[in-house]
Amino acid sequence: MRPEDGGFPPGTTPFLSSDAAMDRALQAAARGPRGANPLVGAVLTGADGKVISVGWHRGAGTPHAEIDALSLASAANISVDGTTMHVSLEPCNHTGRTGPCSEAIRAAGIRKVIYATPDPQDHASGGARYLAANGIVVERGLRESDARALNNRWFAARAEQRPFVTLKVAQTLDGFTAAADGSSQWITGSPARQDGHRLRRLTDAVLVGTGTAHTDNPRLTARDENGAVSIRQPLRVVAGLRDADAGLQLSGGDGQWLHIRDRDPKRILDVLHERGIGHVLIEGGPTVAGAFIAAELVDELFAYVAPSILGAGKSSFAGLKIDSIREIRRWEWDTTMDGPATRFGADLRLHLRPEERGDF
Repeated sequence: MRPEDGGFPPGTTPFLSSDAAMDRALQAAARGPRGANPLVGAVLTGADGKVISVGWHRGAGTPHAEIDALSLASAANISVDGTTMHVSLEPCNHTGRTGPCSEAIRAAGIRKVIYATPDPQDHASGGARYLAANGIVVERGLRESDARALNNRWFAARAEQRPFVTLKVAQTLDGFTAAADGSSQWITGSPARQDGHRLRRLTDAVLVGTGTAHTDNPRLTARDENGAVSIRQPLRVVAGLRDADAGLQLSGGDGQWLHIRDRDPKRILDVLHERGIGHVLIEGGPTVAGAFIAAELVDELFAYVAPSILGAGKSSFAGLKIDSIREIRRWEWDTTMDGPATRFGADLRLHLRPEERGDF
C-alpha cells in the first residue's frame, strides 16, 4: 500500500484504539474535495488493532471511502475477513454512480462497522440497518460532532434541498476582477486557470451571469492541461433576465447548457436541484457572486489572488451593501483538499468557507 493512497507502508502499521482509528478516518476524509458528496474517510483494522488500509472519497463518480479501503487491502493481498471498519459517515445503501457500500462490506466479511454520523439522504440511508440485519456488529456516534463539523455546509445543503455551492473568483491584490474598461483576461496565470478547470471537472454545473456570458463569452467547458476537452463535462448555466445571444460560446451546440431567467439565488438553485444538480460552481461575475454571498448560499470559496494591482475596476463582490465593520462577513480557512493556501505559479489560491452558522 502506498502512503499517498492513504495506506501505511508494510511494517509500520500501528495499533489504533477505536477513537484513534476514527480520527484517522476523519483526517483521510479531509483529503477529498467538497461538493455533491460528503467528505468521508474509512479505516480498516484487524483483530489485533493494527491498520490494514485507509481510504477516502475523491469526488463524484469515484469509489466511496469504504470501497477505497477495501480495494487497497485487496491490492496488498490482505484478507479483511473478521476486521473492523471505522467510517466517518454511515455506509450508503443505494446504487448511484457506484454500488452500495453496505453490500460490499457484507460481502467482504467485515465483522464490525463503527460509524460517526448517519447519512441524512433518504435515498442513501439504511446502510446501518442492512448491515445489522446481516449479522454485522454496528455502532454509531464515535466522534459524531467532529464528523458533522467537517461536513457542516454539506448537511446544510441537504437539509435545504439545494446543490452544494462553490464560488470561484480570480482577483488582484486590491480585490478587482476586471479593469475599469471591463477587460479581465487574464488576471491570473495559466497554472491557476488549469486548477480552475480541475474544479469544473468536480462539479455538476458551472454558472455565470448574463453580464459575464456576454462580456467574456466563456466556453465554460472543463479542459485538461493540454487544452483538450475533458470526458466529464458540467452543465453550462447562465442566469439572468437578459436574452442569451445566439453567438455565446457556452451554448456549445451540444444542448448541454441552460438559461435560467432569474436573478434570485434561491430560485436559481431550486431549478438546478430539480434537474438533479448536486454541486454548482459559480464563476461570475461580481453581481452574481455578491448575490449568492448576500443570500448566505455559498458553501465554499476559492479565491485566486494574483500578485498585481489595478487600482480601480470591478470589485470581486458587488451589491453586498455593507456600510459598517459591524456588518462584515467573516470566513474561515478550509483545511480540506490541498489546504487553505496553495501556490499555482505566481498566484495564490485561498480556500475558505463561511464561519459556522450552527449544526444541521
